[in-house]
Amino acid sequence: MLLTVTLNTALDITYRVPALTPHASHRVEAVTERAGGKGLNVARVLSALGHETVVTGFAGGPTGAVLRGLLAELPPIDALVPVAGTTRRTIAVVDTASGDTTQLNEPGPTISSTEWEAFLGSYAHLLRKAEAVALCGSLPPGVPVGAYAQLVRQARAAGVPVLLDTSGEPLRRGIAARPGLIKPNADELAQLTGSREPLRATRDARRRGADTVVASLGADGMLAVTPDGSWQAAPPARFPGNPTGAGDSAVAGLLSGLVEQLPWPQRLARAVALSAATVRAPAAGEFDRTTYEDLLPQVLVTDLTEPGSRAG
Repeated sequence: MLLTVTLNTALDITYRVPALTPHASHRVEAVTERAGGKGLNVARVLSALGHETVVTGFAGGPTGAVLRGLLAELPPIDALVPVAGTTRRTIAVVDTASGDTTQLNEPGPTISSTEWEAFLGSYAHLLRKAEAVALCGSLPPGVPVGAYAQLVRQARAAGVPVLLDTSGEPLRRGIAARPGLIKPNADELAQLTGSREPLRATRDARRRGADTVVASLGADGMLAVTPDGSWQAAPPARFPGNPTGAGDSAVAGLLSGLVEQLPWPQRLARAVALSAATVRAPAAGEFDRTTYEDLLPQVLVTDLTEPGSRAG
């Protein structure tokens, strides 16, 4: 099975309005609710791709109860650890006229040291059956800033490949624990390395400890620097819609490609096609399957490998 970790789960609420105007009242056309947080979005896409997936992290309070109720309706399998605090909400307001999205993210519950220790015990148990693990998203208050570094080391000790998708100081500390793969976006990559030139920044990030770095470049696709070479994958066109969860779908594409042992160009093509298909879906953690299947053979993958730099 595949394991995703979402320490800061969320109830994702999406409002659709005809046009978003500051300082004005709005009539909402449609509302959707989803069990969310980055790792839960990843898990939902993995399940849709046919992989048995387990989610863990924290959930608590009335919002957490709603989240777990929604999660129970579909795969993946719920292994969330209960906490006393209340799970956060995220609010996405989609302007249907422009396709733009405004996002509001609550901070999440404060996690006690006892709750953190309970999670670590559950995580160690789940790693025994995991083929790979994705560590995703922000840290809720109370969780140590080096939490992801600790979880990376546990996964490595258990022989489980680990993908890290976070930002800021948790990413900086996590990469030093040598995860198999990190997936920053352009802003996160620049914050980590100080460079906004994508290829230079991606190579710099890999030197900091990750075995492989895959950078999300938004509408320009993805850039991968791996032990086996470097590639850039781009969709054939730009797609308007709600980008919430697009990066999470890319993580699902990369993780599924890992366990299926796909060559890197195929992994990247899958990740880019899933990401674009998520922009066309109504809510995070979903993708438009027709768009995905149409796009997959159209993704352009360019080999950027320098001569003589491949492993082997």
